[in-house]
Amino acid sequence: MRVGVLTSSRADFGIYQPLIDELIKDNSFQIEIIAFGTHLSKFYGYTLDNINKLYSGIKVHKIGSLIQGDDEVSIATSFGLTVLKFADFWSLNNYNLVFCLGDRFEMAAAVQAGIPFNVKFSHIHGGETTLGAIDNIYRHQISLSSLLHFTSTKAYKYRVEELIECDENIFNVGALSLSNIKNFKPIKKEELFYRFNIKDEPFCLITFHPETNAFKKNEQYALEMRKALEEISKEINLVITMPNADTMGTIYRDQLYLLEKNNNNVFLIENFGKENYFSAMFYASFLLGNTSSGIIEAASFNKYVVNVGNRQKGRAQSNNVINSKFNHKDIIEASNKSLNLGVYSGENIYYKENSAKKIVNKIKNYEKL
Repeated sequence: MRVGVLTSSRADFGIYQPLIDELIKDNSFQIEIIAFGTHLSKFYGYTLDNINKLYSGIKVHKIGSLIQGDDEVSIATSFGLTVLKFADFWSLNNYNLVFCLGDRFEMAAAVQAGIPFNVKFSHIHGGETTLGAIDNIYRHQISLSSLLHFTSTKAYKYRVEELIECDENIFNVGALSLSNIKNFKPIKKEELFYRFNIKDEPFCLITFHPETNAFKKNEQYALEMRKALEEISKEINLVITMPNADTMGTIYRDQLYLLEKNNNNVFLIENFGKENYFSAMFYASFLLGNTSSGIIEAASFNKYVVNVGNRQKGRAQSNNVINSKFNHKDIIEASNKSLNLGVYSGENIYYKENSAKKIVNKIKNYEKL
């Protein structure tokens, strides 16, 4: 069975890894990785190198489609260019199944281009809600274009049923990134700090992205973020992963560069990679920002997370999440609370054992492929 894996960013590739590893174990699959989006951008760390390093024995297709810039015109142009590039790609490449993941605009564009070619897509993480980002639209577009669906919770399974008006071929397997998480062994703390030139002291792991449904407010939000982080850095070191290629992402980057200037307690990381990021999460005192990893993964590392603003609003939460408004006083207060709480010992509602293996078993037994 020829299987394609669409990956457009460091984030989705990290989630895919347990699935790719599981597919490799089974000789019935011919796996090909289709890399595009920020993977091919030097500005975002050219993460294609990570893919080639980890999976040197797998064929990797490279499709450049992302133009520089993060305003509305640049995003729309990148979307259109991605559709054009993938029209050519789907005309030349046939797969039994193509995995697509999440909700990014590039992913939606690649999938939309495949509709006339009757490409059989399998969508991972459908049915979720993020009211502070336009990703909802892209996510639902992808679900409507897909043949198989693998959701992270039972509630999201029901939402996909409502969306596609069908209850067949939808499977609740849990969050793929947490597959085999019980066996995860972090790299040594000294090695992590050495690799990224981080001081060997307690730290908070931070990721902020724009609220793409609140376009005009992002300048204010980025300023509030910097004000809060300036104060928090007086109490604990800040290890900050940089924003992805979202609309208005540069505004947050600029404020983070200003924060880093003359502040020895701030460490900006362009690209961790999954092993390093999970290791950083393992060693962090708590998480802060508005990224899905705080909602989905942090509980499995026994971490509290401060979730800021509305970007993740509507996404189901475990009891480790402390929600904060997007102003510096609330962020500081919630961060102090999280730091004082220490270790989280509750459940993670996104965790199911062997998610990757469950997906592989389902596609092997699906008769229409």
